[in-house]
Amino acid sequence: MDTVARRRRKKTDPDPGVRDALIQAAVEILLDEGIGAVSVARVLERAALSTRAFYRHFASKDALVAAVFLELARTETRRLKRKMAAAADPAEAVIAWIDGRLDLAFGQEVRPDLRRMSLEAQTQMSTTPELISDAYAEILKPLVVQLEKGRAAGIFADGDPVTDALSIHGAIWASVERQWTSGDGDLDEVREHIIRFCLRGLGVTHPKER
Repeated sequence: MDTVARRRRKKTDPDPGVRDALIQAAVEILLDEGIGAVSVARVLERAALSTRAFYRHFASKDALVAAVFLELARTETRRLKRKMAAAADPAEAVIAWIDGRLDLAFGQEVRPDLRRMSLEAQTQMSTTPELISDAYAEILKPLVVQLEKGRAAGIFADGDPVTDALSIHGAIWASVERQWTSGDGDLDEVREHIIRFCLRGLGVTHPKER
């Protein structure tokens, strides 16, 4: 069946396998040398593909970089959803999402490449935010869903879920960057501060204060 599909596909049609190969090549270069080293020529050399193959799948290098960040964001989102799956209510799900993002700085099980990609993405936020906007939205998506559910159920105070999600992520990221820089933070203290701060902003009492 796959062979027949390949035969029927026109040479000018996008090929998912080629697209994946281009993205993987870009990921490898980015992780090895940073985003500044990613170029169409370097990607094609590593993927052993032609210029025509590249432009059949991506309009530009920036489009490829955006696809790279989005693909890795989807992997991170799946990890966050697994952490949130056992939550009994939206408030617990928000806490689980916070824990998941704090893993970037404190979790031993988080892959180094995820940390590297997160740093690269944050750098792009101030220079070329359009490259990571879709990836950023993807990671926030499960948090936004829970904020919407909590608001509909009357658990959270009225507010905009997207804005609230951005604020929560901002509070977490400040602590993640601090930990990456100093390495002397205490997870329990950082976690309690962020959870208390974020839940109060949502109009929810911290579990330890109930």
